[in-house]
Amino acid sequence: MAREALITQEGLDKLKSEIDHLSTVKRREVAERIKEAREFGDIAENSEYDDAKNEQALLEQRIAQLEERLRRSEVIDEKSIDTTAVGVGTVVHVKDQKSGDSQKFQVVGSAEANPTEQKLSNESPIGKALMGHKRNDVVSVDPPRGPKRKLKITKIESA
Repeated sequence: MAREALITQEGLDKLKSEIDHLSTVKRREVAERIKEAREFGDIAENSEYDDAKNEQALLEQRIAQLEERLRRSEVIDEKSIDTTAVGVGTVVHVKDQKSGDSQKFQVVGSAEANPTEQKLSNESPIGKALMGHKRNDVVSVDPPRGPKRKLKITKIESA
């Protein structure tokens, strides 16, 4: 059974936008490719037709996955986010105790995690280690690669 996924309002809006784009624009494009490929003649030996049908199947699979994610998503109420401790929806500022480097992460549900945008999943090693801790706590993080890190929480705010 699929579990419920936490998602921010921004993540929900992106998800709905992608579903809408794929369901309308991309479906029309693929349908047009299939129609054009049919006009080439015998579909039994038509690679353009096969490619277009494969693309259609992949598109429908992606739409179904996104709709399923949408069905099992629970939106985080950003007004009720508690900034006294790290939780999903908070932005946490940390300082590496060894290197002195400061970083800022937004803790999000696994469905919208994106490390390049500094959005960490609450299920990732760093996200899991930070969850529930308060400002000035020093948290030990054991990343999948590299040495153990000690991070001091310097600030917690809402996104």
